[in-house]
Amino acid sequence: MKAMALRRYGRTEDLEWTELPDPKVAPGEVLVRVKAAGVNPVDWKLAEGRLDAVMETGFPLVPGWDVAGVVERVGFDVTEFAPGDEVFGYIRKDWAQFGAYAELVSAHVRLLAPKPAALTWEEAAGVPLAGLTAYQAVQRTGLQPGETVLVHGAAGGVGSFGVQIAAALGARVIATASERNHDFLRSLGAVPVTYGDGLRDRVRELAPQGVDAAVDFAGHDAVEVSLDLLDDPGRLASVVDPEAAAKGGHYVWVRPDRADLTVLAALADDGRLTVHLDRVLPLHEAAEAWRINQGGHTRGKLVLSVPGR
Repeated sequence: MKAMALRRYGRTEDLEWTELPDPKVAPGEVLVRVKAAGVNPVDWKLAEGRLDAVMETGFPLVPGWDVAGVVERVGFDVTEFAPGDEVFGYIRKDWAQFGAYAELVSAHVRLLAPKPAALTWEEAAGVPLAGLTAYQAVQRTGLQPGETVLVHGAAGGVGSFGVQIAAALGARVIATASERNHDFLRSLGAVPVTYGDGLRDRVRELAPQGVDAAVDFAGHDAVEVSLDLLDDPGRLASVVDPEAAAKGGHYVWVRPDRADLTVLAALADDGRLTVHLDRVLPLHEAAEAWRINQGGHTRGKLVLSVPGR
């Protein structure tokens, strides 16, 4: 199979378009022919060795934990899927080596769910990591219908899902972003507010009594601002700042979860979760996708399209 891989820890320019053996398929796994692979900051951070202290990594390293594709073959004792099934998933294994930046990838059935019929391959590949991160963070706050939630970093890949998930729960969403993204956030059902100095006061103008919950997808001073607007620090979740937990809130690290993926798929098929694709590039241009992602100004998701062989 063709894949984008690194021979050792390195940077964007070290990604190679290369030929590798087809993946082995263990019991409980399926072989997926990749149609599209999502691009996330963790992909290039893993490649640079930033997760070496917490995750075993093998080489050659094929990055990518977001996949959408077609089941090609099933391993022993797999009853959940059959060849020809369309699936998507967050396929993070217990170690990092053979990911989704390839024509083929193996994944355990617990990491996959049926692909939302309403989404294209590229849109589906943009959902898993970012969508699960947003969903699990919102869930951690205990958000209820009718409550007001503050979403920091709302225009990015994770944040835009967080806005839609909160809105689907029936919450009023106040969402931070630069002014150029305000119309985009309104289209997702949020009340936009500009981030930066004075944010606390701008949110108070929209919610004089403060907010019921807050989700941080941005970092910087989001935790401190949120705590000033919340009565209960336990209603705060951050996927960026570990200090949130030390201050009474929650620090959330996304976990693969088939049931949560199924919820996201249902929201997409109901029209309550859309995927904004900032850009779609062919797999062999993964390095360019990383350079764009490292710039930090994408709206929505970057995705790699994988042509059939």
